[in-house]
Amino acid sequence: MELKTIKTHYTPVRYFEGGRGQPLVFLHGAGGLAADDAFLAKLSESFHVYAPLIPGYGDSDECHEIRDMLDFTLHTWDVVNALGLKDPVLVGHSMGGMIAAEMAAVCPNDVSRLGLIAPAGIWLDDHPVADIFTKLPYEMPALLYHDEEVGKARLTTGLALDDPKFLQGFLVTNARQLGMAGRLLFPIPERGLSERLYRVKAKTILIWGDSDKVVSPVYAHEFKRLINGAQLVSIPEAGHMVLLEKPRETIAAIQRLA
Repeated sequence: MELKTIKTHYTPVRYFEGGRGQPLVFLHGAGGLAADDAFLAKLSESFHVYAPLIPGYGDSDECHEIRDMLDFTLHTWDVVNALGLKDPVLVGHSMGGMIAAEMAAVCPNDVSRLGLIAPAGIWLDDHPVADIFTKLPYEMPALLYHDEEVGKARLTTGLALDDPKFLQGFLVTNARQLGMAGRLLFPIPERGLSERLYRVKAKTILIWGDSDKVVSPVYAHEFKRLINGAQLVSIPEAGHMVLLEKPRETIAAIQRLA
C-alpha cells in the first residue's frame, strides 16, 4: 500500500492506496492502520482500496475542527469527494463502521454498497460496549482477539507486554489516537445512530466475529433489525479483530458487495 496525502477543507489527510478493481473506501477502527496492514494487503487483491487515516492517526496532524459525529461524517465525505470517487464500496471496522453507517444514513443516495465489520454506534444497556479507554496494555489481546496468544503477537510485534519499548510506543500512540477516537466513543458510543439507520438504502453486509468481546454479537442482530435488508455474516472463532483473525472469510463477505 502506498501512503499519500490529499487536501480537504479542514486538514490534509493521509491515506493508503493500492490494488485494482472496483474502488473501495475502508475506514479503520480506533486502533488505526499501518502500511503493512495484512488485511488491507489482502483486500487490495480484490479491490482498488483507499484507506484514509482519521486526523491524529499515523503521522497526520490532529484537527480540532472535527469535534462530533456530524463533523466526522461530513469530513469523510469530503475525503471521498477529494479522491474523486463516486459511489465506492464503503467498508468500516468498529469506529470506522460507525462512521460508514452514518455516511450511508446521511447521504443514502450516494452509498449503494455498505460493509460494516463489528461497527460501534449503538448502545444496549444490557450489553454495554467495552470501554477501551480504561484498559491496560496487558488486557487488550484477550479483549480484541479470540486467540489471546495471536493477539499478543500482533499487538507487540514480538515484544513482551511489559517491555519498556512496547509500553512507550503504545502509550504515546494511544494518547494521540484515542484522543480523536474519544470524540466518538467516550464515554459511550451513542450518538443517535440507531434513530437514523432506517435511512440507509445501501445493500448492507454485517460481519461479526462470534467471540467479539468489545461489541457483542447481540449488536449484530440489532443492526440487522434497523437496516432494511441487511445480511449478517457470523464468523466463528474470531473476536473484534475478525478482519485480522479471519481475513479470508471477512473478504469473502465483502466480495458479496462487488
